[in-house]
Amino acid sequence: QVQLVESGGGLVQAGGSLRLSCAASGRTFSRSAMAWFRQAPGKEREFVAAMGWSGSTTAYADSVKGRFTISRDNAKNTVFLQMNSLKPEDTAVYYCAADKAETIVPITPVGVATYDYWGQGTQVTVSS
Repeated sequence: QVQLVESGGGLVQAGGSLRLSCAASGRTFSRSAMAWFRQAPGKEREFVAAMGWSGSTTAYADSVKGRFTISRDNAKNTVFLQMNSLKPEDTAVYYCAADKAETIVPITPVGVATYDYWGQGTQVTVSS
């Protein structure tokens, strides 16, 4: 059974930083895209960042470019999201996602529907 488990969320003041981690188990994702999404109360789940399987390709939402950095450790089947210069509008539940497809080209899908496996989410709250 595939599981994705996020950690690292919490409460932080505006301008602060947090680092989220997502550990996968049940299968390896070393040839699959992995990503982070978030969902604020009353809003739809939205794309934050994605990384191709090789680590050489990334995609970011415009709202987080220059502030957030996605990375992965395939040996540990783990993906990370470093979040700097946090703003109150970054407050949301953050979800890790993984694509079940294994690809030759390290693609970075941004659509919710692309991803097959999801974590339970971790709350990030940024106070002003």
